[in-house]
Parts: sequence; C-alpha cells; structure tokens
Amino acid sequence: MKIISTEGFIISTTKYGESSKILNIFTKEYGVIGVISKGCTGSKSVLKNVSERFIYAKFNISYKEGKLSTLISADIINYFKNIRSDIILIAYLTYITELTSDVFKQNNDLQIYDLFISSLIKIEENLDPLVITNILETKYLNYLGVGLNLDSCAKCGNKNIVSISHKEGGFLCKNCYDNTGFTNRGALKNIRLYYYVDISKITKLDIKDETKREIDSFLNHYYKDYTGLYIKSKEFLNNLKKY
Repeated sequence: MKIISTEGFIISTTKYGESSKILNIFTKEYGVIGVISKGCTGSKSVLKNVSERFIYAKFNISYKEGKLSTLISADIINYFKNIRSDIILIAYLTYITELTSDVFKQNNDLQIYDLFISSLIKIEENLDPLVITNILETKYLNYLGVGLNLDSCAKCGNKNIVSISHKEGGFLCKNCYDNTGFTNRGALKNIRLYYYVDISKITKLDIKDETKREIDSFLNHYYKDYTGLYIKSKEFLNNLKKY
C-alpha cells in the first residue's frame, strides 16, 4: 500500500454500506481505479462534496494496485459551474463521460484522459458543446480501431476529394463516390480539422450550422454502424438537439 496524489475525474459512484461510496475515478496516471470514500454520505464528512459524480480534482489516495483503494482527501480543480447550471450541457457532460469510459475499456491509452478533460474544459469555457463533442468523437474512432481515412481517397488514394463514405470509412474522390455520407465542402474540410486539431488549444469556433449538422449526423451513423457501442445518454442528448 502507498499514498498517491493524482489528478482525476469521478466517472461513476456506487453506494457502499450505510454511509460510504465506491468511486470509479479516471486518473491521469493510473487509468480507472476503484476507491472507497468512507463515511462520505454523512452531513459532516469532509469527503462529502468531493465524492460526487463528475468531480474533477486532485485526489490523495491510499492506493492498492488491482484492489479497492481508499480516499484520504481531495482538492477540486474545476467544479464545471457553467456546465452544471445548464441541462443541455449536463447532457453533453453525461454522454462524453460515458463514451470516454467505454472507449477506455477497449483501449487503455492514457492519452484518452487528456482528450477527455480538455473537452470538458472547453465546454465549460462556453465553446460550442456539439462541435467539441464531435471533435472528441472523431479522435476516439482511432482508439476504437475504426478510424477514418481523412488524408486521401479511402479506395484509391486520390487527393481530389468530393465526399466522405460510411462504408469506406473516409474520404472518396469523384471516381470512387458511392452516394453515401456527405459532399458539403465545408463539412469535408472541418471533419478533417476535427481529427487533427489540439483540443486544448482551441480558443474560438466559427462553423456554420449546416456544416455542424452534416458532421454530427455522419458521426452518429458511423458510431452506430461500426463501433459496437450503445450509450443510453446519447439518445437523450439527440432528443435535446431537436429543440
């Protein structure tokens, strides 16, 4: 057993006994670890406010590798006040958290953590949540083994791109066009930018609504057809987008 101090985000909680919780914390250095927060549901517990889902903090933990660890204390890094005050942003937060959890289960690359936290910070900073979510979804495809070919035609390698295809998993040229996906030039340009942009360095987003809708629709269908993931909160989020 050792004491560790690690940055992390609580992705889920489960009641344990009369007054405790088990926290699943996605950490920057150790991946997802199970931690018991003893007595945290008590009104006077110093762990009460730092043992809730969606807390992003610096956690001090009595760590047992491969076993249930114990929370000692935590200092909140960002409470995501703006996100928590808006039901639509909470829906994005819930979906992104569940998506990230599922992606990390399939690929334990700790770079996923940085992508995840950077996305939440940008949404908290009032950048378009749909665009940030789609950028994250585009990047996660590689970790799921179904990444898009966004540098040339997925069939012949031609650089004269006219569309993107679900079936072929990327761009298509005029000769290979298969009448699926979209042909919107702005959307074709931006989905490639989504893949290559550093989320942490985004300061401004200026994307047409039509372009956003095209990319979001494509990614929804691509995830459904090729990732094998079913995330319940995605349905709720998609319903909210209609209003």
